[in-house]
Amino acid sequence: MKYTIPSFLEVSFEKYGHLPALTFAGETPLTYSQLKTATLQVASLLASKGIERGDKVAILSTNMPNWGVAYFAISWVGAIAVPILPDFSPAEVNTIIDHSEAKVVFVSENLYYKLENESYAITPEIILIEKWISVPAGSSAKDLPNLQEVDLGSFEEFGAPLAEEEELASIIYTSGTTGSSKGVMLTQKNLSWTAKQAFTMQAVYEHDSFLSILPLSHTYENTLGLLLPIFHGGSTHYLRKPPTASVLLPAMQLVKPTKMLSVPLVIEKIFKGKIYPQFQKSPVVRTLYKFPPMRKLLHRVAGKKLMATFGGKIDFFGIGGAKLDGTVERFLKEAKFPYAIGYGLTETSPLLAGTTPQTPRVGSTGTALQGVQLRLADVDHATGEGEIQAFGPNVMKGYYKAPELTAGVFTDDGWFRTGDLGSFDRDGFLRIKGRIKNMIVGASGENIYPEEIESVINRMRYVLESVVVEKKGKLVALIHLNMEEVESQYQNMKHDAGVFADKINARKDEILKEIHEKVNAQVNKFSKLQQVLFHNEPFEKTPTQKIKRFLYHK
Repeated sequence: MKYTIPSFLEVSFEKYGHLPALTFAGETPLTYSQLKTATLQVASLLASKGIERGDKVAILSTNMPNWGVAYFAISWVGAIAVPILPDFSPAEVNTIIDHSEAKVVFVSENLYYKLENESYAITPEIILIEKWISVPAGSSAKDLPNLQEVDLGSFEEFGAPLAEEEELASIIYTSGTTGSSKGVMLTQKNLSWTAKQAFTMQAVYEHDSFLSILPLSHTYENTLGLLLPIFHGGSTHYLRKPPTASVLLPAMQLVKPTKMLSVPLVIEKIFKGKIYPQFQKSPVVRTLYKFPPMRKLLHRVAGKKLMATFGGKIDFFGIGGAKLDGTVERFLKEAKFPYAIGYGLTETSPLLAGTTPQTPRVGSTGTALQGVQLRLADVDHATGEGEIQAFGPNVMKGYYKAPELTAGVFTDDGWFRTGDLGSFDRDGFLRIKGRIKNMIVGASGENIYPEEIESVINRMRYVLESVVVEKKGKLVALIHLNMEEVESQYQNMKHDAGVFADKINARKDEILKEIHEKVNAQVNKFSKLQQVLFHNEPFEKTPTQKIKRFLYHK
């Protein structure tokens, strides 16, 4: 059998016909049979627009069942999907469409404004993804509701799929923490092999329901949240609104998902904003929490409540895209919550290594995915750490229109340089130290990894997130505090705004001073902070919720 997305779709369409495939939470799902019909009809729609094998077709849309239909149809005709992250600015969207030379853009109504008044080198045909209708040139967002929905039944179903293993399936433009966006070329085999191989790490069955909260235009959700369940008969449920607590909590009770994919920020917010403050409210509980046996017991009780909040049926909660805070991971493990850590990059489709709910190891991203080889280069013999390099069927073809950039990330013997520093323990479990490019060189030439200092800061009470940067030769920590928790301690003073504000500011300064002292007592001498600054707003992040560090070095 060929490793192409349509080849595996054909099997699923045949095998799981009557089962639910894609749906909005709580709504009537598209069955696998209906998904097949829609995919083949949209493939014919694309052919009618002149789309041929190797042409680029962009998708600028929020998550919905039709996102998957469009993506599968693009693959079916042998074209190349260009998923665009909904968070990209109109200028970035314009650049991606130009650079990729996309001939058609599927767009959701709520993102159409990003295509208005833009001048493209190649003027693409714009198709409204909700209605499958071509948007006339010059249309404004207010015209969209009046466009008549296309009858897909008027299109003959497209014939046999055209895609081949080594042909491109997707060009994904990353939004890195360095600010540069690159077009990652992933083949049909890269993506379909990874989705099938992920089954060896975590099995997916017909009864499994996924609740999707990450953008489908990111490889993490695309491969593991769309292809993986569809290849094995599972169903994926989408939200009509962004996954805020008021939207997500009812959806989890409605769907009762068995599997979810998340970034660390989601579970960190729940722990630091809701769970941990409960352990600090009373002096008695706060004292008990300091003793490991009692802490584990309290975590176990909180874990049962967390499981109920998630609908009660979760057996796999995958966390990836960024490093998980160690304190939060310790809670998940002691709470016996079925979490798993994954590691990978867009360039590796994305999975390279992972743990399972049965094999958690705090601080580790697990063992290599079967069929993937990992090694360390330029190893420091004192620490055992080196650059993580990867080789396998999931490694990208290269960066689109960037041969020099591509050459720079591959070794002479064809291994991909991840740019991450890591080490292996005796069982082959991988630990990530940090990004090599984030490394700060100290005054005496020492290598300082900001992620290590941040992991110490983020364990402190009241800290939501932090960034360590170098400013004018000084090591500086910018810290975003949970001011809601701080303010809750002075509720009885709220009637006097002036006194309340003074108390809050004084307490905030005390907390920052305390953090400064505690962190410096725990890190090595050249990682000690010279300054700790309060950061009022959450840090700006990439779509996978990694902090955009380059913004804070100014």
